[in-house]
Amino acid sequence: MPIPQVVTRFNKAVGNKVLIHLAGLGPFVELEHVGRKSGKTYRIPLNAFRHGDVVTLALTYGPKVDWYRNVVAAQGCRIRMGDEILTLGAPRTISTAEGMRRMPFVARPILRTANVTDFVELPVVSRD
Repeated sequence: MPIPQVVTRFNKAVGNKVLIHLAGLGPFVELEHVGRKSGKTYRIPLNAFRHGDVVTLALTYGPKVDWYRNVVAAQGCRIRMGDEILTLGAPRTISTAEGMRRMPFVARPILRTANVTDFVELPVVSRD
């Protein structure tokens, strides 16, 4: 079970505005996606981990969050990861076991405690 929706709403209203400033540091990235209904561009902070030509994300709030649904609908997104801007292709669901293997050792117990079971990988299409 993903993190409760009340936490999602708080982070959307408050936490994201603070955490976006950490983008580019360590695992923090700024993910840019386009609203599937509004057409507006949105930027949110996430943790992402690169493994060669794919980027792995833990869907800590589950797959029904707006940003993820927008990325699925658009078949991709862009992220600022470290000093690079990466264009990513369509997300592909991976197993919980594979997703956990791709997470840093220190993140795994936190994700298990939060009952995070949804993970996706997105191929790196280009680097800017």
